[in-house]
Amino acid sequence: MNRLIKKTCMILLAIFLILKKFEYKKNRQEYHDLIQNFLLFFVDFDPTKNSGNLQTEEMGKEAYEEAVAGLQKLISEKGDLKAAAAEKVRRLTKELAGATEKWAVQKPVFDPVGKILTGFNHFKKEKYEKDSALFAKLAKGQSPKFMVFACSDSRVCPSHILNFQPGEAFVVRNIANMVPPFDKTKYSGVGAAVEYAVVHLKVENILVMGHSCCGGIKGLMSIPDDGTNKSDFIEDWVKICSTAKAKVQAECSNLDFNEQCTRLEKEAVNVSLGNLLSYPFVREAVVKRTLLLKGAHYDFVKGTFDLWDLNSNIVKF
Repeated sequence: MNRLIKKTCMILLAIFLILKKFEYKKNRQEYHDLIQNFLLFFVDFDPTKNSGNLQTEEMGKEAYEEAVAGLQKLISEKGDLKAAAAEKVRRLTKELAGATEKWAVQKPVFDPVGKILTGFNHFKKEKYEKDSALFAKLAKGQSPKFMVFACSDSRVCPSHILNFQPGEAFVVRNIANMVPPFDKTKYSGVGAAVEYAVVHLKVENILVMGHSCCGGIKGLMSIPDDGTNKSDFIEDWVKICSTAKAKVQAECSNLDFNEQCTRLEKEAVNVSLGNLLSYPFVREAVVKRTLLLKGAHYDFVKGTFDLWDLNSNIVKF
């Protein structure tokens, strides 16, 4: 929509310059009526408001059509326009008419604010108001049994996949669901989350969940052997699981790239589980058997879910 408006402004400016150059003074009233049609459109239509309002869109369409009609009338009646000028106006009029046709077939503009408000209203009506006791309890604090590391990928929300309810899971999401090793100077955001979950919330389970078609894993597999980076952050982040990549390349060299990526999606989870044990408070809780570490892989193409522990005991669903 913004492109269409900018394009119309440019066309309007071009027409203005043509008419100014070729002495439009004899037909000032027609000229000003034409300009007023454009101005009314831009004053009445705000692309940041009522983007889903059909009435507003129809008004904009009518303003376009009226402007085109005015230009055509000007060309037919203004006989003293030189041929070159008239031809330029005709060309610009045709271009503006094309913009009008695009308007007519344009898809509805996505309304992010409307989507957010609709989503919240649905949540409030269907969950918050129907389970007021739960949210009254959560207002006093949280005691989740799970900490979950999941990918930021929009297709793999752990609360949907595992049916976690509010208060049941403390979730960290990042590229390729990776857990870096303990390091006070790097990746402190992840370290703080792990420490808070284990030391303060006393979670009893940490789940690292990989998934199919992971872009972060494909990125890791695609890093050149010389280690050169093409981005500011992504390669440096996914290199956390570079040892998993080396293992897959050594053991699965006979597989094609996509199959190697699938293997790496699971092997990277194992590296993250090992990295969790580098956190002193995690290792202590595991030794005391107050904390369990588990890996998982969700395949949204096949609709399957694999779950395993540190001993590689796999349960398939």
